[in-house]
Amino acid sequence: MSAEPYWEGAVNARLLLGDIYRMGRSEWLTEKGWQQAYDDGVRTVIDLRNEGERVRRPTDPVVGEAAMARFAVVHCPTENPENEEFKVICKPYLNHPRSYADNVRIFPGLVAGVFKELAAAEGKVVVHCSAGRDRTGLIATLLLRLAGADDAQIALHYELSARSINDWHLISPVKHPHERYLDEEELAPVLQSRLAALERFADALDVEEFLLANGLAAAEVARLKARLADGS
Repeated sequence: MSAEPYWEGAVNARLLLGDIYRMGRSEWLTEKGWQQAYDDGVRTVIDLRNEGERVRRPTDPVVGEAAMARFAVVHCPTENPENEEFKVICKPYLNHPRSYADNVRIFPGLVAGVFKELAAAEGKVVVHCSAGRDRTGLIATLLLRLAGADDAQIALHYELSARSINDWHLISPVKHPHERYLDEEELAPVLQSRLAALERFADALDVEEFLLANGLAAAEVARLKARLADGS
C-alpha cells in the first residue's frame, strides 16, 4: 500500500490508494520524471500550496512547457496564510497534525474544494504541497479515512512521509529555513507526538459528513470512494 513510483527527481512520492498519489514539490521532477508519471497514467496534478510557493528554484530541473501541457495542474490551496487566527495557531506554517483540526475548522470550504477537484479529476492524480507531509498529510488522512482505513494504516502513511522528507533534508541542495535532518534518536519522539495528534484528528471527524456539509454532492463522494477502492 506504500508503493513508491519511480519518477525521476520526485521527492516523498508514493501511491496513496486507488489512483491517487502523493508527493512533495512538483518542481523537483525532471522532464523524464514527468514522462514517467504520464506513462503511469497521471493526468491531473493538484497543488495544495499557496501562490507564493509555486515558484522554481535555481536548483530545480528545467522542464519544457510541452512536457507539462499534457497535465491538468489544479491550484487548490488548503489555507489562507494571511488569516489572523491561522497565523496564531500555525506558526510558522502548518507543520504538525495537532493543527489539522483547526485548519479544517477555519477553512472548511478550501479543504472540501480539494475533494471536489479530486472527484472530477481526469486520469490518475497526484496531490502535493511543498514537503508532501502536512498539507498533503491532512488531505491524505481524510482520504484514507473516507476509504475505511484504520488508525494503523493512516499512521503508516504519515510516518513514511515524515521519514522521507527528513531524509531529504540531509541531501537537499536548498536548506530549509525551519527544519533540519534529525537522526533516529531525535526523530523518534517527534514522530510519537505527531502520530498521537494524527490519531486524535482522524478519530474525531466524520469525513463523509464533512464533505456533504461543505459542498460535495453524494455522487461526488461516491466517485471518490470508487477511485480510492479500485483506481477507476
